[in-house]
Amino acid sequence: MGGTEHLTVRREGATLVLTLNRPDARNALSLGMLVGLYDGWVEADEDDTVRSVVLTGAGGDFCAGMDLKALAGQGMDGERHRDRLTADPDLHWKAMLRHHRPRKPVIAAVEGYCVAGGTEILQGTDIRVAGESATFGLFEVRRGLFPIGGSTVRLQRQIPRTHALEMLLTGRPYTAREAAGIGLIGHVVPDGTALAKALEIAELVNACGPLAVEAVKASVYETAEMTEADGLAAELKRGWPVFDTADAKEGARAFAEKRPPVYKRA
Repeated sequence: MGGTEHLTVRREGATLVLTLNRPDARNALSLGMLVGLYDGWVEADEDDTVRSVVLTGAGGDFCAGMDLKALAGQGMDGERHRDRLTADPDLHWKAMLRHHRPRKPVIAAVEGYCVAGGTEILQGTDIRVAGESATFGLFEVRRGLFPIGGSTVRLQRQIPRTHALEMLLTGRPYTAREAAGIGLIGHVVPDGTALAKALEIAELVNACGPLAVEAVKASVYETAEMTEADGLAAELKRGWPVFDTADAKEGARAFAEKRPPVYKRA
């Protein structure tokens, strides 16, 4: 199990929990954090005992965006990971889920600040939970910057365009209730309970057939920009083989026998 000085990794049953761990900087992105994130996504993809991933932040915040000094690798902590970025110049985009989509469902558990790069990473997750005092927003234009983590492309595909443009062009903060109202997040819970709610959802995912879950997630993203006819054809191609798996037969037997299924990814 991996992890770095700014990213911790632990297991909760079949769930891999990745925690952005730089609370003194509101979990602003550092090179060590990005290396840890990327390694976490790879671990989740390659370990078949992992069925879901929860992404959260330490110290009451999710992520306050980029720390340009830390990302430049200045200081001993940054230099420790410089060779990783040199070997893979795309690593930071994969870590931020711009150029990588994990096979397993990713559930975000947000408390406190989730702004700028934090809101950009959030758009790469699948299910989103936030504490009621959480703050969201893309502040880049207020600083004369561009939200290059994918927001000008992805945000308008996830929420209505008028809301996406308002968020992108005003750079204003959004409350958790506002974020839920426009569809950016799915659950608003009492402060301090976002992680517990995310783990609760993860357990529901983990109880399902893993091959089916991964195929369903892949189909949703694969068909998002297709015509309906092309999407339905792609869905059949991806979904029909699931019915021939041992897991599908186990699911049917368990239902008939009124017992929990035991899936083996077969």
